[in-house]
Order: sequence, then C-alpha cells, then structure tokens
Amino acid sequence: MIKKKQSRAWVRALLGRALPALGALALSGCAALAPPPGVPAEVTQALQRAALPLDSLGILAFPLENPRHALRLNEQRPMQPASTMKTVTTVVALDKLGLNSRGKTELLADVPLQGDVLPGALYLRGGADADLDWAALWQLLRNLREQGVREIRGGLVVDRSLFKPARMDIGVPPFDETPEFQYNVIPDALYLNGVLQNFLLSADQQRLSVRVAPAWSGISVNTSAVTLDERPCKDWDDEDFWKTPVLVQSGDAVQISLQGSFPKNCQQLAELNLLDRQWHTAKVVRQIWRELGGVIEGADSEAATPAQARVLATHRDRPLAELVRGMMKSSDNPLTRIIYLRLGLVNPRAAELPRTVDAAEQTVRDWFAAKGIDSAGMVLDNGSGLSRSERIKPAQMAGLLVAASQGPYWPELLTALPIAAVDGTLRNRLKNSPAAGQARLKTGTLNNTVALAGYVRDSQQRLWVVSAMLNDPLASKKGQPVLDALIDWIARQ
Repeated sequence: MIKKKQSRAWVRALLGRALPALGALALSGCAALAPPPGVPAEVTQALQRAALPLDSLGILAFPLENPRHALRLNEQRPMQPASTMKTVTTVVALDKLGLNSRGKTELLADVPLQGDVLPGALYLRGGADADLDWAALWQLLRNLREQGVREIRGGLVVDRSLFKPARMDIGVPPFDETPEFQYNVIPDALYLNGVLQNFLLSADQQRLSVRVAPAWSGISVNTSAVTLDERPCKDWDDEDFWKTPVLVQSGDAVQISLQGSFPKNCQQLAELNLLDRQWHTAKVVRQIWRELGGVIEGADSEAATPAQARVLATHRDRPLAELVRGMMKSSDNPLTRIIYLRLGLVNPRAAELPRTVDAAEQTVRDWFAAKGIDSAGMVLDNGSGLSRSERIKPAQMAGLLVAASQGPYWPELLTALPIAAVDGTLRNRLKNSPAAGQARLKTGTLNNTVALAGYVRDSQQRLWVVSAMLNDPLASKKGQPVLDALIDWIARQ
C-alpha cells in the first residue's frame, strides 16, 4: 500500500505515523471493505441496558492504515447526524474557502462629505462577519468619527443583501419551544452581536430583577408575571419552567414581559434573540453615534448599497481556521450556518440559484464528487445539524474524514475537534476510558439522535476513523452510553 508523506514534521509527531492514500473505492462508501467482525459485545450490552434496538445504530469504524479491517453496521443507511453535520461544513469550508477566509462589515457612503456632514445615508453593509460584537461596532463608528464625520443627514441603511434571501429568519416556523435562545438563531449577513441581547437575571427570595446589558435606551423588562421556585439555579432555562417572553413595541420603545418561573437566589446571564433585529441595529448605531458626539437625522431602512458607494471603515472577523474551533468545540449552530452560507458564495453557479443555501449545497456535493465520495442519500439543509431533514450515511461521513486526513488542512480540523475528557462538548465524557485525551470527535445530539464523528487512537497508537449515529425516539436520553462504549472499545484495541 502506498504511504502518503506528510508535509509537516510536527503533524507526523502528533499522529505517530504517515497515513495511506486510500483509493476511490474506500472513499465511495468503503464498498470494498471485508465483512465486519461483528458489533462488539460492549456495544450490544449497552444497547440492551438502554432498551434500544440494534437497528437504530449505524457505524463505520476502521484504522486509517487498514480500512478493510472495519466495523460496519447499517453504514449505507442515511441517518440523522445532528451536530456531527458540522464536520461536513468545516471540512469543505477549510478546503473551498481557505484557512484565511474572513468575513467583513463595512460603513459606506454614496455622496461626498461636506465638511463634517454626510448629506446622504450611512450604509452598514453586512459581509458575514462572525465577530461583529458591540465593541467592534463601536470601533467602526469611532473610525468614522475620527475621519471628521459628525452629522449624518440621510439616516442609516442596513444592507443584508449578501445572501439570498436577505432575511432567512422571516416566516420560518420555530425549530422548538425556545426560539429565543442562541442555538436557534437564524443568521443573516449582518450578524451583529450574534443577533442577541444580554439580560442579567438576579433573584433573591422574593423577587426577580433584570438589567439589560449593554443598557440600550428604549428597552424595558417587566417581571411581574414570573414566579420564583426552589429549583437549582443551573436549571433556570428548563423548558418546563422558562416560557418565551412576550414583547410589546410602541414607537421607539419595547417592553419585554418575562413569563414562567425562575429559581430563587439565582443569578444568570441570558443571551436572548427577542428584539426585531432591524430596530435593534438602528437603535444601537444611533446611541453609539450619539455618545461619540455625532448626530443622525432621517429615517432608517434596509436596502442594498449603491454600486458607486465608497468604503469609509471596515471590520474583519478572525480567519476561518480560528472560527472553526468555536463551530466544533462548542457546537455553535448560527456560526456554522454563516460559514455554510459562505460556501454558497464561492459556487460559480450561485447567481443562477434562487437561494444561497442551494448554492452551498451544490458546493458540498461538488466537493464530495471531487473526492470520489457518492453523495446519494445525503440531505443538506443549513449545514449545522439543527434540522429535522438533514441526513448522511455513516459511510459518507467516514469517507469525508478519510479525505480530510489526506488534505493540507487536516491539522486545523484536528485542532477544532473536541477532545475526549478534555474540552468542548466531550469534556465530561469518557473520563475513565483510555480514549480520554486520545479521541477527537464531533458530537451530535437531538431528541431522536446521538452521534459521533472523528478520530480515535487505539492502544497500539493506530488512528481510527469513526462515524457512528444512533436514531431513536429515546436517543438523547439513553443513547450516549452506547456510543461511548464503542469509542472505549476502539481505544482498547
């Protein structure tokens, strides 16, 4: 078998050996692999303890140096991957966008300055900037102020037109009962502070008080409908107690009425997507500009920036190689969705397709085809796994992981994957297993799904590719020990 030479000595030291260049058959669902040795007894016993059927489990796992020595079960069945789908988005994005790909936010004007006056509108153009928090927006406006601009007479125009449609959140039914929480955010090209507002919740024995942070004007919170209970503080956002707040907007002000109950003697920071994002953006820009000594006159609107507009100030987010750590370690859904949409922008047929997500899907399928991996049966939605429809075969995920191991960006993928018993979504798993510190795996959890995808080193220091998914109505409650038993078994080989 031909060995692939690694270009970086430190990669060889990290992985312990050079890796083989697997043929197209191995990448096309591993159809040429020998019959599996059988599901390990440890895994079947874990299934029995959880009262889960063997048919709910899909597995493809094998040493990279010997892919024909594989553990296989339902590996050609399209299954719901949950957040392991982020592995697909990450691998394809690193390859197609590049390590240094960066989003940006721009301030622009389409008319010349007249002294310290901008007689037209100020355009705030979103460019899929994942790091545009309040501080970054302040710095952008500060840069403009330092150029001598004081008065803006044409109002603020927010440009979210980078993606099609510009507002993918409008008219979409909520994924679950808590659409206001961060993981449910549907981003657009202007990802200002993650579309979130911070609320500092503090309760004693008798009452709940709330502070908006930062304290933007026009936002008030009513807690009169909230009752206090004896739950542990850590369970404050339990869906049986926390209820979606009610908003009433009147002119330039909005009142948020909290609902449900909250634990006594508890303090929490709630990052919530409650406010209309256009109202919120204009409110924040105007307040910051006013605090910087400036004036904005005229109405605010959403529209595309004129072609002749010139850039006055720019903010860029971190390189993609750094962003993917957040995507993978903490399983950040909105961030992953932004990167997935950016895959649509690099598709040469993007202008012909009605939606950016359609172009992103085509980019992913083209990448699979270029690597010799059959994408039949794969269903793509938003690239994050927070979806009822996304599907992928364990064999397809394994093929992706093999292809990634042969590419130039494999070190960045390994760095981004959670490490068993060490960090990310795996920090509290496999602590008493030889897999601790030796397994780098993306996790996935939905009510009916648990999944793992990545790499595990066994006792002989061989690196295994692992793709495992368990789909069952009780998966999230009972399925995790089954997958942990599989990883532990591999680590002991």
